[in-house]
Amino acid sequence: MQFFDRKDIDKFDRIHKINLMNSLSGYKSANLLGTVSPEGQENVAVFSSIVHLGSAPPVLGFVLRPTTVPRNTYENIKSTGFYTVNHICQEITEDAHHTSAKYPKEISEFEMTNLTPEYKNDFKAPFVKESPVQIGLKYLEEYYIKANDTLLIVGEIQFFYVQEQMLEADGFLNLSKGKVATINGLDGYAIPDSTTRYAYQRPKQIVNKE
Repeated sequence: MQFFDRKDIDKFDRIHKINLMNSLSGYKSANLLGTVSPEGQENVAVFSSIVHLGSAPPVLGFVLRPTTVPRNTYENIKSTGFYTVNHICQEITEDAHHTSAKYPKEISEFEMTNLTPEYKNDFKAPFVKESPVQIGLKYLEEYYIKANDTLLIVGEIQFFYVQEQMLEADGFLNLSKGKVATINGLDGYAIPDSTTRYAYQRPKQIVNKE
């Protein structure tokens, strides 16, 4: 195996370092965050940092890059208090990735792609119609991460929609049945083919081998 230490990391040029560090942690979730401004300007953007934080209450977190430049998603969330998380599936990976392009606030990424905004259940933020998993969240709190000037945004799940064939009898959501994508690094997309599940694990009985 090839070895790299912190000195090696610091010597990499910027793009090489970004690509490697974003790939190093492993596969990440692939999601689109849907928001709308108080004036009705829609925004949708790809995020790969969304994580499960707990089930009771049901909360998700995501990391927001430094706000030293305009972040339309963040501004909309703070203004309205609501946003959506939509899983990226195989059919929309190209359009989903294009939402990472830096458009002015007055231009909606929905208008620049084949993604469709969908409003339902009287929720204040747009869902992505083409997504097989759509989650409506309410902003709860945020935490400043001093190490790299980022924010951890925490939201509570208000309700969600999932394609029926993805639901297993015990509540497990089989993402492979919805062809849900995962992200490798910044721009590599993969579609998992199958899922291996194991029963709840308990400590094995210690056997005296003497």
